[in-house]
Amino acid sequence: MDEVDELVQAARSGLADLADPVKAPQMRRYMKSDMDFRGVPKPERARLARRVFTEHPLPDRESFVAAVRTLWRDAAYREERYLAIDLTGHRAYARWQDHSLVPLYEEMIVTGAWWDYVDEIAIRRIGPILRAEPGRLTPVMRQWARDADTWRRRTAVICQVGAKENTHRDLLTHAVEANQDDRDFFLRKGIGWALRDYSRTAPGWVRAFVEAHPALSPLSVREALKHLGG
Repeated sequence: MDEVDELVQAARSGLADLADPVKAPQMRRYMKSDMDFRGVPKPERARLARRVFTEHPLPDRESFVAAVRTLWRDAAYREERYLAIDLTGHRAYARWQDHSLVPLYEEMIVTGAWWDYVDEIAIRRIGPILRAEPGRLTPVMRQWARDADTWRRRTAVICQVGAKENTHRDLLTHAVEANQDDRDFFLRKGIGWALRDYSRTAPGWVRAFVEAHPALSPLSVREALKHLGG
């Protein structure tokens, strides 16, 4: 058994040991999930992740990607996919966070296709790579903003949440304008979230932006101006 198999097996066994058959159906209903849950709350899962990832280090980028993909693609329970996302953010592998991982994250975004997966990947994985390599990632995010897939588009809209003064305004403008007419709840909510977050850094710019874009949905506007008295 190699390092990847050992990590995956330890993760699955750990989730099985922590399984709560009472919480599992409740969590599944809340998340409106087609996939079963083990019933493991986030704090317990986080402790499990720290232990498993420490006890089963991965020696290279290839094994890291393989472990993430195995946890993700072969998941029988939603928490296995949560652990795949947790693994991508483990500090031991921070040095591998670059544009080469975008295809991996794109697969997770498109096949996950729900906010609990997509938001973490968009903000905490794609966002930092975008800021580190804007020349490579900005064109990708501009394409995603007009993609047929809703979750690629939501990623393009919210990937700069938390960027503060490092927000690329032209990219934010492009992503919002590309989706302001869409009736999808998650896109409208995402637009409002992205603008609300940036309003903490540039309140005047956000207020002026909203005023200049009357096509924004009421939901987007309400969310965008929440901290501006709007």
